[in-house]
Amino acid sequence: MTPSKQFTGSVHPTEFNIAAIAKLEADALIGRSLTERASDAITKSVGSFAFLALHLTFIGVWMSINLGLVRGVKPFDPFPFGVLSVVVSSEAVFLTIFVLISQNRMSRQAEKRAHLDLQVGMLAEQELTTMLQMQQKICQHLGVNVVDEREDVKDFAKATDVHELSRELDQKLPDH
Repeated sequence: MTPSKQFTGSVHPTEFNIAAIAKLEADALIGRSLTERASDAITKSVGSFAFLALHLTFIGVWMSINLGLVRGVKPFDPFPFGVLSVVVSSEAVFLTIFVLISQNRMSRQAEKRAHLDLQVGMLAEQELTTMLQMQQKICQHLGVNVVDEREDVKDFAKATDVHELSRELDQKLPDH
């Protein structure tokens, strides 16, 4: 099943949607640059327990050697471990850059999803408004006066102005 094709009645809508979302995610992963792929791989590996354990072991061995606790090995970076500080600080700078590259990619992907969600929501609202208008016309044709019984039905059948909603939200929501 290809999610890019129009939904047909032969596949359950949930299966169709899952396939479409999986395809979007796969396309996003395939579309990453070499730098983004490398950053994602590095971020994934340094965010693991194995990396933490390796670092704790490395720093523990370094400190043990340089505190003179390991016989037969001459300390090369005496306390306060200046070389270790430079190594760890340099590593932190590079890891921060890799994490930021990955976060920027994920942020762009989240923005794309939000725009897609907004587009789908707007289409659904337009479709529902059209359906309500059609139902009102059918009711009028059949002599059923729904509008007088429910005043809010009249408002639902009006098209939603997204710009007006945005202005209202800006006015009513608190500033962060």
